[in-house]
Amino acid sequence: MKRYLAGILATAALLSAESFTLKSSDLEGQLSLKQVYSGFGCTGENVSPQLSWEHAPKGTKSFALTVYDPDAPTGSGWWHWVVFNIPATASSLPSGAGSSEGKGLPKGAVQGVTSYGAPGFGGACPPVGHGPHRYVFTVHALDVDVLQADASATPALIGYLINHHTIQKASLISYYAR
Repeated sequence: MKRYLAGILATAALLSAESFTLKSSDLEGQLSLKQVYSGFGCTGENVSPQLSWEHAPKGTKSFALTVYDPDAPTGSGWWHWVVFNIPATASSLPSGAGSSEGKGLPKGAVQGVTSYGAPGFGGACPPVGHGPHRYVFTVHALDVDVLQADASATPALIGYLINHHTIQKASLISYYAR
């Protein structure tokens, strides 16, 4: 009986634990022109969305944020935003934090180079007629205070380091087509 009761209590504790969650007041199912790139034939505003997260797992020492399009016709996807060394005390980024200057980022956060070849948020710009692309916004809870890389590191290297140190992650997906 004691074993049965212990099992019920353990299950209840797991069910009541809150999940690491990423939210946005700016994102919906479809990206708006605000999050579309300005260039490469696209005429959006290229503004990163507001993002917030809650219930980070125990042991989180920093966060990283990635925005990735797995549907880009490159064979390796397209990195739209890579931010790392976000302090563990942070729980949100305001709209526009991904400007090339990173004015809305917490102190110490670093924006890596994107597939556009520059740091900062690079909005959606899929090829015309290619169909809807998925834009996966992911916050990673990391087990290190600082990733040993700088802003000039490739998105693939930063992605490798992020994945190596991820305790848990939370994602949102929005779509865009032209």
